[in-house]
Amino acid sequence: MRIIAGKYKGRKLTALGKGDAQAHLRPTTDRVRESLFNILINGGFGEIFEGDRALDLFAGTGALGIEAFSRGTKTVWMIDSGRKASDLINKNLSLLGQPEELVFKKFNACKLPSLKQEPFNLVFLDPPYSQNLGGYALQSAVQKGWIAPEALIVWEESGPVDALMDFEVLDRRQFGDTFVTILRAPTTF
Repeated sequence: MRIIAGKYKGRKLTALGKGDAQAHLRPTTDRVRESLFNILINGGFGEIFEGDRALDLFAGTGALGIEAFSRGTKTVWMIDSGRKASDLINKNLSLLGQPEELVFKKFNACKLPSLKQEPFNLVFLDPPYSQNLGGYALQSAVQKGWIAPEALIVWEESGPVDALMDFEVLDRRQFGDTFVTILRAPTTF
């Protein structure tokens, strides 16, 4: 696993192998991550990354958030409650020299605390497949003030995702057994 582009381009991250089924870790492959970021950059979603505040829910290894930071987001918070994920994210942050703009919080993505600062306008949502946790996490993030109006949500799942809570589906793509749905948050919550 490596960073595809930006200031950390080519930097290798902590290896997970094929994942950790017991911990429900299934890292986004380099190919899928590269395709996903190409869609975000070239897909007509407006200027993204530069100055954005990104949130990586169910961060796993932190690769999606780190890739976004490498490409120019201002701040990235990575959220995961798993022991193995926490270890991997902390190792990857160490490999990058612990930039203060990359923040790891060991929270349950479905039971987030209230956010006391500026919400996030770019959200990566990569829950364990087929457990129906993505909708709960998105709802928690909205209710606790984590998601900015009109935020872009990038949801990786084992099947296509339908819009919920007045979020607009902007794009859907399939990469093998991975479905990526891009949503836009409503203008008000």
